[in-house]
Amino acid sequence: MANLSYKQFTLGVEEEYMVIDPHTHELKSHEQKIVHEGQKIIMDKVKAEMHQAVVEVGTDICADVDEAFMDVSTLRKTISSIAGDLGLWIGASGTHPFSHWESQLITEHVRYSEIVNELQEAARSNLVFGLHVHVGMETREMAIHIANSARYFLPHVFALSTNSPFWEGRTTGYKSFRTKVFEKFPRTGIPDHFESIEEYDNYVKLLVKTNCIDNAKKIWWDLRVHPFFNTVEFRICDIPMTTQETIAIAGLFQAICAKLYKLRNQNLNFMRYNRRLITENKWRASRYGIDGSMIDFGKQSEVNTRVLIYELLDFVDDVVPHLGSAHAISHVHKMLEMGTGADRQLKVFEETNSLVNVVDYIHTSFLYGL
Repeated sequence: MANLSYKQFTLGVEEEYMVIDPHTHELKSHEQKIVHEGQKIIMDKVKAEMHQAVVEVGTDICADVDEAFMDVSTLRKTISSIAGDLGLWIGASGTHPFSHWESQLITEHVRYSEIVNELQEAARSNLVFGLHVHVGMETREMAIHIANSARYFLPHVFALSTNSPFWEGRTTGYKSFRTKVFEKFPRTGIPDHFESIEEYDNYVKLLVKTNCIDNAKKIWWDLRVHPFFNTVEFRICDIPMTTQETIAIAGLFQAICAKLYKLRNQNLNFMRYNRRLITENKWRASRYGIDGSMIDFGKQSEVNTRVLIYELLDFVDDVVPHLGSAHAISHVHKMLEMGTGADRQLKVFEETNSLVNVVDYIHTSFLYGL
């Protein structure tokens, strides 16, 4: 077992940022100027999103968490600096605390007009900001196996990422309201289990053939085997407020994949859980973040979410040294101690009773520790 290689578990990180008007603290269209300027420096690592107040960035393929940290740091600093030159701010939160989607402009692009034309209000109101983490796989067969088992852990990691407690000027009572907004889309949520990569590919082909979708990228599950790359893509998380949180989460997803791979190589399989049960835990994570409890299906009882996150850290502990990610993942302890982005946003609001102050806080946290 000692000679098992974990080199295939490369990382790619995509983040969606909000563009903010420093005077009104509202979301603001940057008229794609940030993207045009950004492309001169970081090429295709920055792109437009459906709403004009969103900027999406993506790293290169990174060998490990250190490369990912460097890449995300550079992207955050670059975008922040370009925005500053244009008199704008950047922030990372799953939802804006009070901006209304009705007043936000949609980017002119064929793909976006098709989506808006089909999904209508669900698309126009989808003003949310997420984190996607790609973990490299040696084969698509291995990818579907790992995706099947990794589904169980999605709510645990999602709980750590929760960073959207406000929506349109109201306290929602959720730690992640972003997921509630996004659920209006079709083909979202926890995916089903697939027996094989062929079964998954046939499902996609059937949807394309019957004009449900024109390509596999319109499958917006919380986790998917990527249609074009050899990666498993984790899509459940809110965009975390800081780079350290993003990299801790990326490292955790990478470690989960590596551990499931190791078990597979020892002919051990992780328990398979039903989508309906995992969805119960996802709901709890969106509502309570790390402060609630989730169901331990093995024990058939509720367990404190923090305890389950510590158990997850124990579960991946033996593969972390091979991935060189211990320092990144250890930030999870800090997240459990300091609270998630949602907890910190709520704290600012409780102390100041001002959502404008919350936006200030989101903005000043964007480059924290870089």
